[in-house]
Amino acid sequence: MTTPDGSDEAGARQAKVDGVFASVAQHYDLMNDLMSGGLHRLWKTDLVNWLGPPRSGSRGYAVLDIAGGTGDIAFRIADRAPAAMVTVLDISGPMLEVGRRRAGDRGDGGRISFIHGNAEKLPVQAGLFDAVTIAFGIRNVPDRAGALAEMYRVLRPGGRLLVLEFSRVDIAGLKELYDLYSFNVIPPLGGLVAGDTDAYRYLVESIREFPAQEPFADMIRGAGFDRVSYRNLSGGIAAIHSGWKL
Repeated sequence: MTTPDGSDEAGARQAKVDGVFASVAQHYDLMNDLMSGGLHRLWKTDLVNWLGPPRSGSRGYAVLDIAGGTGDIAFRIADRAPAAMVTVLDISGPMLEVGRRRAGDRGDGGRISFIHGNAEKLPVQAGLFDAVTIAFGIRNVPDRAGALAEMYRVLRPGGRLLVLEFSRVDIAGLKELYDLYSFNVIPPLGGLVAGDTDAYRYLVESIREFPAQEPFADMIRGAGFDRVSYRNLSGGIAAIHSGWKL
C-alpha cells in the first residue's frame, strides 16, 4: 500500500515515529513518570526480575535492549547483573543521546554500549545474545513480524526474548477509566510538559492499535519462539511476553 505522495505506508509510519521520539526525547522519562504515576518503573523492574540475569559468571551475559535509547532497562540489568554486557539499540538518535549522557553520569564505562539501528534489520550478527528485551517499543515498529524474526536470529540457542508493552485491560470498569484518562489527560499533559500534544496523542492511539495479549503471543510463536507466555500487569494496562529460542 502507498500513501498519496507515493511513499510506502510503512516508511511514512516510520518517519512519523522518528519525528515523535525526536520531539519527546528530552522529556521522555519525566513524561513516563507523569503518565503512569511511576508504574512504568515497577513494570520495568518486573521485566528484569522475570528475565533473571545472572548476578555473576565467568562468561559475560550479553543482552540486546531494543528501543531502549534512554537506558532505563539497560541500567536495571547492569545493576542486577554486574557481569552483564548490555547493548542498547534505538532508531532515534536523540533518544540515544539521552541514554549515553545518563550512562556517563552513572559511570557505566564499557558495560553498556549504544548503537543506532532499526529493529527490522538489526545490525548485529546472528546468535550473539543471551537475551533480547524491548520495552514500550514494539508497537512503534511498522513490520512487527519482521522485527520479531530478527530478534530470534540474534539470540543464541537457549536465549530468551522479553517484551514489555501496553496491552488490553481485562478488569471491568477499569477499561473505561483508562480510556478516559488516556485520551483526555495524556495529550494535554504532553503539550504542557513536552510541548507536543500531537506526539502524545499518537502514542495513545498506537497503544489502542496494538494487538491484545493472545494475538501478540501468536505473533511471537510465528517468529519461531517456543514456550511463549505472558503476564498481565496492573490489570492488563501492560503485559510482559516471554519466548525462548530452543
